[in-house]
Amino acid sequence: MTKQTDTIALAGRILLALLFLMSGIGKVAAPAATIGYIQAMGLPAPTGAYLAALAVEVIGSLLLIVGFRARSAAIGLAVFTLLAAVLFHANFADQNQMIHFMKNIAILGGLLQVAAFGAGRFSLDYRFSRAAKQPVAALAVAD
Repeated sequence: MTKQTDTIALAGRILLALLFLMSGIGKVAAPAATIGYIQAMGLPAPTGAYLAALAVEVIGSLLLIVGFRARSAAIGLAVFTLLAAVLFHANFADQNQMIHFMKNIAILGGLLQVAAFGAGRFSLDYRFSRAAKQPVAALAVAD
């Protein structure tokens, strides 16, 4: 990648992750409402589902932002996004729900791009992979 594409990859990761981070923060602020919504959709173990969603959104988004295990984080968030689309936005008779479904599918596409191409140079993944490739003597000189 070039510096320009690495910058774009960083911006893309941050923009994708902000959606999940803000959603996770919203869940922290209103746990009863979130659990109630999950329960209203007929899903089992709404409290457990709430805690799982909270963990996926907050941890996954932070991993994506810093680019640590970004491919795995993107895949985890992609699975979460697909499940959210199917479980919460599959009423295509309601145009609003169909739009939400399609937005989730578009977000899924962005996450798959991160999974396919990685986080880029401006990430912890890149930093750690470069450090792993350097001989021990070179690391001592670099410090």
